[in-house]
Amino acid sequence: MTSDEFIAAALRNRANKVIVDELFHLALPDAWLVSGCLVQTVWNVLTGRAVDYGIDDHDIFYFDRDTSWGAEDDVVRRLNVAFRRLGVRIDVHNQARVHLWYPEKHGLPYPPLNCSCDGIDRFLTKNTRIGLRRAREGYEVYAPDGFDDVADMIVRPNPGPNFSAANYAAKAARWKKLWPEVTVLPV
Repeated sequence: MTSDEFIAAALRNRANKVIVDELFHLALPDAWLVSGCLVQTVWNVLTGRAVDYGIDDHDIFYFDRDTSWGAEDDVVRRLNVAFRRLGVRIDVHNQARVHLWYPEKHGLPYPPLNCSCDGIDRFLTKNTRIGLRRAREGYEVYAPDGFDDVADMIVRPNPGPNFSAANYAAKAARWKKLWPEVTVLPV
């Protein structure tokens, strides 16, 4: 699967397209639509399911050096209003402040990040290490592991400083139930 093929498939989900386009117009710093909503849309296209089948939420990453809770909360509220008409749940996180709450919530270390792509790099699975955003000329995709695992429906662990085998197993089991075609690789 090429980058262009991935983008075309991911944007068949109207919510993905609206979110990516609107993030561009809102000019939120270093903003990306990331992870499962993209990959799962592609899986749905590949398997002939409705494009929004099985998608829990649409994750949005941005990077703003203002790491106050209030600033992030303002962005979350603003985006929830902007995307309410889509009828989907969004999950918004300022990647500049994840290190402030992640260790307490998950009991794992999380060093400060320098950009949103650093957060994408830390996803639990390699197949979801993907972000999409609108650029002046079309769309830009960040996929450090490429698209083979997405196209082949392979779930592969992404070991790193915040990897949890239990969380991987739970996520993989949910996906396998919804998309029996996926191949889950062991830790």
